[in-house]
Amino acid sequence: MSQPMTEWRGRVGMCCVIAAEAAIFTIFVVAYLFYRGKSLSGPTPADVLQLPVLPTLCLLSSSLTIHAGVKALTKGNVRGFARWWLLTVALGAAFLTGTALEWHRLIYMDGLTIQANLFGTTYFSLVGLHAFHVTVGLAGLTLGSLLALRGHVRPSHASRSDVFSLYWHFVDGVWIVVLLVVYVV
Repeated sequence: MSQPMTEWRGRVGMCCVIAAEAAIFTIFVVAYLFYRGKSLSGPTPADVLQLPVLPTLCLLSSSLTIHAGVKALTKGNVRGFARWWLLTVALGAAFLTGTALEWHRLIYMDGLTIQANLFGTTYFSLVGLHAFHVTVGLAGLTLGSLLALRGHVRPSHASRSDVFSLYWHFVDGVWIVVLLVVYVV
């Protein structure tokens, strides 16, 4: 059974968006790696970074909840879809809260700013780019949830919600790369 043309175009369009965004993230990751260890002054990553375990668990768990929402909608459960997507919003917001708390500590307690050194510039640029993408995803998830709660989403919209979920899965995948490059390496 073939997908209608609009579903196919939506999936191709999202794949093109993801490819373009992957190229942008690649540039930022390469810049971070290139300038790693080249700062003439502190603080250094080893001095200030802590592995963000809880925010990471929240974000990665959100891939499961967005998928559960799409599955619920596929089965005709619009309210279940809205609940799963609202849970995804909560997990994504928890991730952003963790990022904000980390940035507050880095800036006000550790003295790391975007102007402090090359590490600060590349760190805040890369992690900030990711946080921006999470924020865009949260806006879309919130809109989808609110539309569902107001009765504007039907099971026939499941393929569209699945296309949007590709973006969210991409954002989660990018975080794994950022986590490994910035916090683990």
